[in-house]
Amino acid sequence: MRAVPSGRRLLGPSALAFGLWVWAFAVPAGNFWVKISVSAAALAALSLWLRKDLRSGLRLDGRAVLLGLAAAAALYGVFAAGRIVSLQLFGFAGDQIGAVYDKGGGTPSWTIALLLFFVTGPSEEIFWRGYLQRGLQERFGGWRGYVTATALYAAVHVCSLNFMLTGAAAVAGAFWGAFYWRTGNLAAAVVSHSVWSAVIFALLPLR
Repeated sequence: MRAVPSGRRLLGPSALAFGLWVWAFAVPAGNFWVKISVSAAALAALSLWLRKDLRSGLRLDGRAVLLGLAAAAALYGVFAAGRIVSLQLFGFAGDQIGAVYDKGGGTPSWTIALLLFFVTGPSEEIFWRGYLQRGLQERFGGWRGYVTATALYAAVHVCSLNFMLTGAAAVAGAFWGAFYWRTGNLAAAVVSHSVWSAVIFALLPLR
């Protein structure tokens, strides 16, 4: 049986994630898409170093691909509906949604899609769900670990000073967290996040 992760092994990487997200979102210098990719990749590398058993969960098979694609499509539908509702409820929603897409302005769509699909999406799932949520659930129990991980994922986006983005992160984090908790399939969560983010930010954006 694997030992329960220590508080230091959960708190330290979480603090690092906050610092990296501040660098990506709040520091003007540098390309946003490159910075968020580097940040996520660093966290993923740390996760795989601290927890070697994560590697076995990244093996792709047909079931993982199908589950991931279905989850990506479902979440895209949730966001499409949420955009319509948000524009009706919040006068500032349109400007804030536009501001998300304006991040890293001038970056070609194909570059954004490749970074999200091959780097950011997989790396975020390895850290936020595979390492942090799993560790929190082992330490505090299923429900409390899930809620805490989801709250942290939303909280790191507060530095963007964008209410719509932070809310979107909370929804997406709750979705992927529940998906991973229910299926126990990290590879499927990686497929879902990678496909969804590439589609919604580069291929079929919901501006």
